[in-house]
This record gives sequence, C-alpha cells and structure tokens, in this order.
Amino acid sequence: MSESPVALITGASRGIGAATAKAFSENGYRLVLVATNSTALQEVAGKLSVPCLTIAGDLADMNFTETIVPQTIAKFGRVDVLVNNAAWREIASMRRITLETWERTLRICLTAPAFLARAAANDMQRRRRGVILNISSIMSQQAAGISPAYLACKGGMDALTFELASLYGPGGIRVVGVQPGAIDTELSNDVAHANRPDELRQFSEDMIMLGRWGRPEEIAETLVFLASDRASYITGTTLAIDGGWLRQHFPLSLKRRHFASDYP
Repeated sequence: MSESPVALITGASRGIGAATAKAFSENGYRLVLVATNSTALQEVAGKLSVPCLTIAGDLADMNFTETIVPQTIAKFGRVDVLVNNAAWREIASMRRITLETWERTLRICLTAPAFLARAAANDMQRRRRGVILNISSIMSQQAAGISPAYLACKGGMDALTFELASLYGPGGIRVVGVQPGAIDTELSNDVAHANRPDELRQFSEDMIMLGRWGRPEEIAETLVFLASDRASYITGTTLAIDGGWLRQHFPLSLKRRHFASDYP
C-alpha cells in the first residue's frame, strides 16, 4: 500500500474545502473528500490527479459521521491530516432561531468535528504523528447578533482545539485552529445576500486592513503549511487569516475623514 500521506477534508465540495483539496493534492496527498452533495464532490475529485475517496452524507447524522474514518482506513490504510472544515448556519438572531436549527448547527459545526478528531487521532497515534486542523472563524471573537448557534460553535471549536492539543500532543499529534475572516465563498455571501448586499460588502472591506475579502486558496495554502513539518512546533493555538479585520478598530473611511494625510 502507498505510503503517501492521506488528508481527510470535510465540506470539500466548494469554497475553502475544494481549494484545500486542490492544495493538498498538489503536495502529494491522497484525499478523502466529504460533503453532502455527491455530484459536486465528484466534480472536485475529477479535477485532481491523486487518488480520491468521496463520501457523501450529512454530518448532522452521527451514524454517518462515525463511518468516515473507518472508510478512510479501509481505502487508504491511514489518515495523516484531518481538516474539519464543514459548516452550516442559518442567519437568524436568538429572537427567531429554532431549536432544530440550533441543534443542527451544533451537530455539524462542533459535535461532528470533535468525534471525527477522536477517530482520526486513534489512527494517528499508531504512528505517533498527525495533524488535526479545525476551521473556526474570527466570529468566535466578534459578536454580530445574527447567528448565535454558529458563533457559539466557532467559540467552542477554538476551545476544542486547545483541549485536543493538550490530550493528543504527548502522542505526537498536533491540533491547530484557523480563523478565516471574510473569504469569498458561498457561505460568507449568505450575509452579503441580505437586503442591501453592496452596503454589507463595503462595510466589511472598510474594516479589513488589506481592504478586500480573502480567496479560498489563501486559506488552503496556509492549511498545507500547518500540516507540514515546517510547522512541526505549532499546536494548541489558533491563527487568524482575515486581512487584519480582527485587530482593526476604526474603518478606513473614518480614518480618511479624520487623518486624511496619513490615509490618502
């Protein structure tokens, strides 16, 4: 059986997940791609030149989720990197969110990643090496008032990253969180598709130090680095990849009005 490393990526049919699949394939990884849409998964896999296993199903269904790592090992004999990328949310404040939506969000965005991490780590510890990458969000540290279950999950994902790194670190397994900011994906655009999308997009770009939304490829390349031996001493922490939004206090338009000579 090939000794090429294996990366298991959830939410792999689009956006950051699809870009991550491409980036890992270009670095010699065999891939396991998970998402709900089988056709979209096949389209992603068809563009890659490495062996791929596609697994379609709903991460809210733990009976399905618990089959993913066993299928990976049956196909490739190992799992070296787990990328917990899949997410789901509804834009609805705590005034309107339903219990069904709340629980579905937690299942997909927090419970499934936790138990996928446990299953993957059980295999990784046999080789005393492996990497678990948890895709969080800068929204874990910023209140928006419009998606409480999603924010709660992302805060939980950060805490889970620290906990898993502590547990599995002695066994040679690294666990790192990544907090994307505004990335140009279908999920990010669910807010931008509100009543005044141009205004919301403009506001976010006004708050980002680099003045633009990120590309999925920019997250994917960082994930490949974090999974590599070049990042061998990075664990138990999170990395914001947000163009500087998280640390921005004044929007650019305001600074230009009050400090025009400094911000031409």
